[in-house]
This record gives sequence, C-alpha cells and structure tokens, in this order.
Amino acid sequence: MGRKTERLTLDHLPLLPGGSGTCLAWELDPVRRRAARGHEAEEKAAWVTTVLREWGSCGRVVLVDGEVVGHVLWAPPAYVPGTAGFATAPVSSDAVVLTELHVDPAHRGGGLGRMLVQGVAKDLVRGRLGSGGRSAVRAVETFGDSSSHGGDRGADRGDGHDCLVPTAFWLAVGFSTQRAHALHPRMRMDLRTTLSLREELEKGLERLLGPVGSQPQTASRTTGSSHARAKAAMRARISRPRSH
Repeated sequence: MGRKTERLTLDHLPLLPGGSGTCLAWELDPVRRRAARGHEAEEKAAWVTTVLREWGSCGRVVLVDGEVVGHVLWAPPAYVPGTAGFATAPVSSDAVVLTELHVDPAHRGGGLGRMLVQGVAKDLVRGRLGSGGRSAVRAVETFGDSSSHGGDRGADRGDGHDCLVPTAFWLAVGFSTQRAHALHPRMRMDLRTTLSLREELEKGLERLLGPVGSQPQTASRTTGSSHARAKAAMRARISRPRSH
C-alpha cells in the first residue's frame, strides 16, 4: 500500500474527506460564518487562496494508493479569526495555528495523522530556513477537544468547535499543554525541540555507524556499500512516522 503526503492545493479541496472542504469554524468569525451558509466551499477556497498568495504553504494532504484520505491545515493567527472564540486564546505570537487535521475513519490507526503533523513541522522548518517572512515561527499551536464528543465531526454543537481533534491525539504526537482548560486546552509543539531531537538522532547515528570514508583501506567496496545502506536505512527509520 503506497502512501505519501504532498502540499495542499485548491484542486485538493473538493477531495477532502469528512466535509472538511466546507468547515469554516477557524477561517471566519461567527457573523461571517452565518453569512456564508450555502457558500462554504467558495469561502474555504477563497481563504486558502489568500493564505497561499500572501503567506505561503498552509496545508498538506495524505494519499493512500493515490486517493486523498486526510489533510492538515495551518496559518498565522491573523488569518484565523475563529480562535477568538476559545477561552484559552490568544495563540502565542511566535506560533502558527494548526486549524484542521482529519483522517478518514477507514484509514485511522496506521500513523497517517502523525505523518501529517511531521509534514507540518518539516514545511515550517524549511520555510524558516528559506524565507524571511517565516523566520519568526518557532512553534505550532492548536486547541484540543477534551469533551465527550472527542472531536466527532458528526456532533454539530453549533459553537464553532466542530472541527477540533481530541486532546489525547495532540499529546501523542508531540504537543504539550500550553494553557490548560477542561474542554479546549491550547496545545503547543516547539519546532526547536523537534529540530533538536532529529539532530540528536542523526548525531547518534553517525557515532554508531561512523563515516563510510573511515573504513580501513583493506575493507572491500562491498563492506563500504553495506555500511552506507545501513546508514540510509537508519535515517529512513528516523523519518518514518510511528504507528498511531
């Protein structure tokens, strides 16, 4: 079964599972949300277009055998007025807001959600290194759902919080509680910590295997080649998401 993630484009929006292409809980304030009823898909596309044009990459989709089965969206707080409705707002000034993460129920339990979160961190880190506009981004924040609904999209509570993900998931994929709340805690993942962990794993790998060039001259090319393959395999294990 082939699976991969790729950057979100407007063409992906109609393909998002679970009605995600029409959820506006984050993108619009309550007044504009009510005014947009019946035109949710157009409003969502307009929001994505604006963020892509003015800020940059703001989402990823995960595909299994070529089919879109999940997605994640994020943006700077200025583009996410819906956060004002949370008791644990505002989001920290050095963070972007992870607004949506959804995986089709038929594909849950295989680590796709974790893969999407890792994709967010990777895109933001690359953006920090290559774009001055993103250099101030040091973390990702979101709001968890600790209610009995547990992030069930079928539970339309009418409070604008229907697109939330269970708090337990965020904790399992590397977020910590930034501001506690009985229902909607604000969660945070520090990109610096994410980078440091990866760097330490890479350094540990180098210490364990050593550079290929340090092999004794009497060693065969086959030995050096096997050594390189082992290092590549270990790096792949570091990058590969664990099952969740």
